[in-house]
Amino acid sequence: MTDIFIEMDPRFDLVILAAGMGSRFGGLKQVQPVGPAGELIIEYSTYDALQAGFGRLVLVIRKDIEAEFRATIGRRLEARMEVAYVFQETGAGRTKPWGTGHAVLAARAAVQRPFAVINADDFYGAAGYRTLAAHFAASPDYAMVGYPLKQTLSEFGTVSRGLCGTDATGRLKSITEITKIEKTGSGARYTDANGAIKALTGDEIVSMNFWGFTPQVFPHLEKLFVDFQAKNAADPKAEFYLPTALSTLNERGDAKVALLRSSDAWFGITYREDLAASQAAIRALIAAGEYPAPLWR
Repeated sequence: MTDIFIEMDPRFDLVILAAGMGSRFGGLKQVQPVGPAGELIIEYSTYDALQAGFGRLVLVIRKDIEAEFRATIGRRLEARMEVAYVFQETGAGRTKPWGTGHAVLAARAAVQRPFAVINADDFYGAAGYRTLAAHFAASPDYAMVGYPLKQTLSEFGTVSRGLCGTDATGRLKSITEITKIEKTGSGARYTDANGAIKALTGDEIVSMNFWGFTPQVFPHLEKLFVDFQAKNAADPKAEFYLPTALSTLNERGDAKVALLRSSDAWFGITYREDLAASQAAIRALIAAGEYPAPLWR
């Protein structure tokens, strides 16, 4: 398999949220190799996006980790595509970033065309990028790429997921955060706020923070963030979450969000034991001809 992405039309941007990474990369799950040549999940995400027409990468990081990030991760990506760095700052009195909604807002100056948003440490599969690129070519609406719950569960513990609700047209209407979801033989289950056990089929569509936007989203996010700061200035742990912001825009009629579906499996490294499963998944994809080995030739 040869690299063909250099010749592709770079129609879209890919914004990767990486401000949550710490200053010591060696022990963090985001930088545990999953590929046979030591490739990271973020490299497979970049590769898939390139193949789908995402020709420019915007990395959202913190200023205090810039030098180490560039040296350990950025240099791998800069050799493959155009990379811009933007910084998500914590603000006075805070020790952690303001959340995913604020992270996207931080990328405002670097983005001028339709763009995808993903987490740095999640593997989404090539189909999601192709599906989102096709959506951008056909519609001005925003979009979220969702996954069946059963494709996102861990064998080694509980997970939290955003359960998606749709309106009569099939657009995304709401995202309900559900915590402590565990896999069962027939699907999944969780315990609600009242202590009752609720069953899930596993076919429910959930959000894994894979979004598609146009730059028109930024003024809306900025206004919501200003309001959020005014209400939460005294709470150092409050976070401006992207799903919550989009739900608000939906309710106000300021956004239309298409709910797209990926045929690929999502995976991430929630528990230490998930690493071996992720490595095995990559090996299977390589054996099926989905990726070259090594990834970059």
